[in-house]
Amino acid sequence: MRVKILRKEAAGAPSFWQEFECEAKPNQTVAGLLEALNGEDELRDVNGTIVSRIDWECSCLQGMCGACAMVINGEPALACEVFLRDLKGDVVTVEPLRKFPVICDLRVDRSIIYENLREANAYIEEYEGSDPKEHDHQYAAGKCLKCGLCLEVCANYRKGEKFYGAAFANDCYLINTRSSLHKDEIRESYKEHFASGCSKALSCIDVCPMKIPTLASMAKLNRK
Repeated sequence: MRVKILRKEAAGAPSFWQEFECEAKPNQTVAGLLEALNGEDELRDVNGTIVSRIDWECSCLQGMCGACAMVINGEPALACEVFLRDLKGDVVTVEPLRKFPVICDLRVDRSIIYENLREANAYIEEYEGSDPKEHDHQYAAGKCLKCGLCLEVCANYRKGEKFYGAAFANDCYLINTRSSLHKDEIRESYKEHFASGCSKALSCIDVCPMKIPTLASMAKLNRK
């Protein structure tokens, strides 16, 4: 199988495409494919040139951490959850997420997600009991991996602007239903950094690897 990867040697360096040939099985994931390439004694491109190992981020490889988020054949996804059997064509294209600064190759800097939460004081200061009717949705919203896929597909999210995206909305919901302090402040932050900028395309729900029902979080907060 031919693999085409958009590479970048360091932050600030130009990006370039590099192609590889690799033996692959249909039941292999894209993460497994990247591991196989890096596992070669010498990594060579299609021209036979020895090149540096592919820099990418991974941890659990079970769809539970979100580290391996990238763009595969034009679609944002977790590399450990995309099987080669489900991809069309004979060439697999792999790119880093486009909405975040590239550190090297497929590794990006997603710290903006946490910086936005910090700026909005979106954290639980003191836990208080919550309505049992909210427990199922609290559990669902709490599964957010902060992988960045929801921001990658969002038509409204741009780094440096005041719209913070679906991950922020779900955290605002959790804080509003579980924390005893600064609820009014969180609701104001939700209005400023999410509700006023969301166009309701809901692509964030489609791409979410944890299938978080963000629309329900929005509805519950909007009623507040």
